[in-house]
Amino acid sequence: MVKEKNQVGKMATHERKKLMGYLFLLPAVASFLYFVWYPVVLTFTMSFQRVNLAGATSFVGLANFKTLFADPVFAKAWANAGQFTVLSLIIGYLFPVIIAVLINEVRYGQAFFRISVYLPRVAPTVAVSILWLWLFDPSLGLLNNVLQWLHLPLSQWLLSANSALPSLVLMATWAGFGGTAIIYLAGLQGVPEELYEAAEIDGAGIWQRAWKITIPELKPVMMVMFIMQILGTMQVFSEPFIMTGGGPNNATMTILLLIYRYAFTYMDMGVASAASLLLFIVLAILSFIYFKLDNQAA
Repeated sequence: MVKEKNQVGKMATHERKKLMGYLFLLPAVASFLYFVWYPVVLTFTMSFQRVNLAGATSFVGLANFKTLFADPVFAKAWANAGQFTVLSLIIGYLFPVIIAVLINEVRYGQAFFRISVYLPRVAPTVAVSILWLWLFDPSLGLLNNVLQWLHLPLSQWLLSANSALPSLVLMATWAGFGGTAIIYLAGLQGVPEELYEAAEIDGAGIWQRAWKITIPELKPVMMVMFIMQILGTMQVFSEPFIMTGGGPNNATMTILLLIYRYAFTYMDMGVASAASLLLFIVLAILSFIYFKLDNQAA
């Protein structure tokens, strides 16, 4: 009888602890639902409405999507996002791998090089953008001074429709490659040291070791970072917002910048929500691919 009472008491104590755990978890769950999923549901609803911020809204069906697809700037924004992504992969995908391999080969002062590489990632985007605005200045900027010193043609950088987007890619690559390189460095720590020692004994150089050992070992991480970089470049906003405003001639207009313009310049929340919903669908598909690759890498 006493034993049964003890068991009942233990069960009651266990249930109270579970209840307390749920109660402590409740604020976090409520915050997540309100600040993450409520905006998603609201965006979905508003994309089919004509939103009047001063009064009642009205259901308009697919009218917002028709307005969006009829806007040539919308197609231009997606084209710019695709071009930005491709250029970012060409310029910035393998560069962090090379930096990580070089730092991993350094025998002394690795901590210094890791910190130096990661420093641009720490700097606020606004500060970095203002710095690069000066670097890109056609008359006073450092980059044109270097080109002049090398007797090369000067560039208009952000002032030309042909060079504005590649210039933003160059700046974004410099600002973001440090974080990616640190991830690759962390992945390299899992490579058995015996492989490198055996390769050195066989007379393999740094690039041979990188090609035969490092790249194959980093392949799962590189696949995940490939999708992550696509996800990041599809959502670029701060750089064109601060540095070009989407110009010149919409050459640097991005999806998020167009959504911002519809919402806060044109005050058309319905069309902005429709554009946000389409972007959400694309990012959801890419995220699904990312999780699939991440599970394979694990």
